Amino acid sequence: MLKVLITGAGGQLGQALARSSLAAACDCTFVGRSDLDIADPDAVDRYFAGHAVDAVINCAAYTDVERAESEPDAAMRINARAVGILAGAAHRAGAGLIHISTDFVFGGERQRSTPYTETDTPAPLNAYGRSKLAGEREAMRHGSAVILRTSWLYSPWGRNFFRTILDLAGSSEMLRVVDDQTGTPTYAPDLAETIAAAADTRLWQTAPGIYHYSDEGACTWFDFAARIVGRTGPDTCRIEPCTSAQRPTAALRPSYSVLDKSLIKRVAGIGIPRWEESLDRCLDYMARQTETP
Repeated sequence: MLKVLITGAGGQLGQALARSSLAAACDCTFVGRSDLDIADPDAVDRYFAGHAVDAVINCAAYTDVERAESEPDAAMRINARAVGILAGAAHRAGAGLIHISTDFVFGGERQRSTPYTETDTPAPLNAYGRSKLAGEREAMRHGSAVILRTSWLYSPWGRNFFRTILDLAGSSEMLRVVDDQTGTPTYAPDLAETIAAAADTRLWQTAPGIYHYSDEGACTWFDFAARIVGRTGPDTCRIEPCTSAQRPTAALRPSYSVLDKSLIKRVAGIGIPRWEESLDRCLDYMARQTETP
């Protein structure tokens, strides 16, 4: 049975992996920062010396896009230097590596309307994107690494746009959401199952490299928010579109960051649901959790 080390256990993708087919099929060890500081090379070396590891799935990340602008060193420490430490330890142990990256490595030119492929040149606009791009380069030094770029990740767990909209809709009469940034929401359990497929086929051995994965389709943040509120109510909350200029943020964001998934579909032989279908599944899951027996 494949022995898999999964970092970022407390994050939404880590929690999705704990509920995925991977957890049932493999001998998985989930670690958070309190269990293993992946930015500490001595701690990582001690872990590998004491445990058999066939593959590492790195879900740990500094994900606060806004704060990264004022804490670029902190973002770089987790999103890049720690990746290099993990990749080096995995390589010495003969273990594969699956590393999660982001659509924010791209600049999202305003006039662009064609999904990004894996061969397009990255040009991140913010400190978070730069740190994740540096992490990709550290991961690729491994030689037997798979990098999965994803976008707009959400789930019933943790901090994400989906949860924020749910919370605000319940306490606000009106929400203004940007309507000039286009991408694709990705349901964390969908990404988890794609990771499971990559682990099952040992993709780091058969076809290492960079892949894109998100759910299918494209929308703006406003479209995403409107569908969330439209499915859940309350009728008292109104959603209005606005421009990025009307909602300025510390971090610049790409106006277009849709990912082309042709490669992962062909190589891994997977189907990908549309984002609307996955959002409905997420909301149905949450409704079941709140049902009283």
